[in-house]
Amino acid sequence: MAALGWLTPRRRSATARSVLAGEAAAEAARKSSQEPAATGTDTSGAPGESAEEATPEPEFPVAGDSLAAAFFDLDNTVMQGAAIFHFGRGLYKRKFFQRRELARFAWQQAWFRLAGVEDPDHMQDARESALSIVKGHRVSELMSIGEEIYDEYMADRIWPGTRALAQAHLDAGQKVWLVTAAPVETATIIARRLGLTGALGTVAESMDGVYTGRLVGEPLHGPAKAEAVRALAAAEGLDLTRCAAYSDSHNDIPMLSLVGHPYAINPDAKLARYAREREWRLRDYRTGRKAAKVGIPAAAGVGALAGGTAAAVALHRRRH
Repeated sequence: MAALGWLTPRRRSATARSVLAGEAAAEAARKSSQEPAATGTDTSGAPGESAEEATPEPEFPVAGDSLAAAFFDLDNTVMQGAAIFHFGRGLYKRKFFQRRELARFAWQQAWFRLAGVEDPDHMQDARESALSIVKGHRVSELMSIGEEIYDEYMADRIWPGTRALAQAHLDAGQKVWLVTAAPVETATIIARRLGLTGALGTVAESMDGVYTGRLVGEPLHGPAKAEAVRALAAAEGLDLTRCAAYSDSHNDIPMLSLVGHPYAINPDAKLARYAREREWRLRDYRTGRKAAKVGIPAAAGVGALAGGTAAAVALHRRRH
């Protein structure tokens, strides 16, 4: 899908295409949040966290504040790794594409977990691959498969600490939304399984319930996320100064800067530095490390790199 290269959000602030992507995501999120959930709430999570880490500060969120809501980035904030890569593994298992694409997905996922940051080229490549793979398939088909993929690859990768923060907002009577560059259908499934309100995600164009292989606007990334949150807040009548946002990536600084309560969760080095300068709250739920040390993830990330590299090498040997 090389022709989609112009869709990349790099080197842009909030353009008209970002606004379009944000408004489309907000509209899709509100529509999906009004639909009945197809499945029950998932209660699983990644092991290895203490109760102390998972407990939010007692003075926030404010119970009964109906003008407040919470917005959570997904990849490496709520879930270990990137949702689109896990989704790609599930599609490969169902023979949607060939081994060479799986090797690329494995390498990108390993790099993402090791570095702890989003590489624009990797993310763009993954989105283009996903669009080419789903083109011609029905939206309902991918939604059904997405439920299965969540159980297979995502349920055990939820950070319990971040989930506890989201639950604190729900317990306070506030709505909680995922905000992610992942496809809105995938994000909606994850939100429902976690018992959240809904999800803002990248909207892929469909006609008569069939994917066309194009996006509405651009991927929901960087400034587009901020536009989506702004549009949803306006539609829901929220006061952004009373809202909270959570992310691991410096790419989400536009979104974090919109709200009165920004949190850096498992932050990359740039976000950690930016957050400390502004006295934002930080949380780090990655094992084997302290919040003050923000470089590469610990042994889990190294293991992921080794596993991803081994998978790619094995696939290469089989082909040759």
